[in-house]
Amino acid sequence: MQSAASCLTDLAGRDLLSCADLSAEQTEALLSLAADFKQGRRRVDLGGRALGLIVLKASTRTRVSFSVAMGRLGGQVIDLDPAVSQVGRGEPVADTARVLSRFVDALAIRTFAQAEVEDYAHWASIPVINALTDLEHPCQALADYLTLKEGFGELRGLTLSYVGDGNNVAHSLMLCGALLGVNVRVGCPAGYEPDAAILKRSQSLAASRGAVVEVLHEPVAAVRGAQALYTDVWASMGQEDEKESRQQAFAGWCLNEELLAEADPRAIVLHCLPAYRGLEISAGVMEGSASRVFDQAENRLHAQQALLAALLGGL
Repeated sequence: MQSAASCLTDLAGRDLLSCADLSAEQTEALLSLAADFKQGRRRVDLGGRALGLIVLKASTRTRVSFSVAMGRLGGQVIDLDPAVSQVGRGEPVADTARVLSRFVDALAIRTFAQAEVEDYAHWASIPVINALTDLEHPCQALADYLTLKEGFGELRGLTLSYVGDGNNVAHSLMLCGALLGVNVRVGCPAGYEPDAAILKRSQSLAASRGAVVEVLHEPVAAVRGAQALYTDVWASMGQEDEKESRQQAFAGWCLNEELLAEADPRAIVLHCLPAYRGLEISAGVMEGSASRVFDQAENRLHAQQALLAALLGGL
């Protein structure tokens, strides 16, 4: 088995487009490094290297956490705001990626289509990070499992129940959880299941780690006995015209006090934010003693600091 140090040095120069781009050992090593950064046990100096940040979807946490993470690593961020750069004016990805590879040391991209980050990775000669697409949100999953590790120590054998739309967050939770040996349940109404190919891939990875990934269509069954309950907005960016129909479809799926009572008494509550209290989560649960939502938000910073240090060869 590889040491944690060699797992991380092997990531230098690599892309992160999906949680499945990492091995189980690399995922665990990144979480340990993130914890070290958070507790002040590790320092890395990237010597002024630059991260290009391309944000095509509205962002608070992604923009700020990547910027602060690079700053703490001794680097800088070039915010390629599409409103004031050629990124938003139709220049081909092939051209943009090759030019930016001459200027910056890595790219973090928050956009709609997974194919776009894959195109950037194909044409760029520097690491490309998926900072969110409609298919996956790997940086969020790293922060989520760091939060779960803080709460319980050992991750293997825990159960995380995600209640809501089978979206990008659910996909990354499934894949990352499978690598870590976490049982992942996705609870959703019929018709809102995760992508079938990602479900199959995550189930295969989970089986190799002694875990189970499953989809359930009844909220109480989905959360019963789980150590972590997780939810997200029912209508993601780009689905605004479905907001009303989704609210009807998800009636009865609110993560509220009654649902929380069905979980493990030690259960923690997670939400990747922004949250709509009274819809996917009740105000009482969001602000209650089980909530780790704001620790989870902070952990985006530490997880991304670890990822950047590894991909940029700072270890």
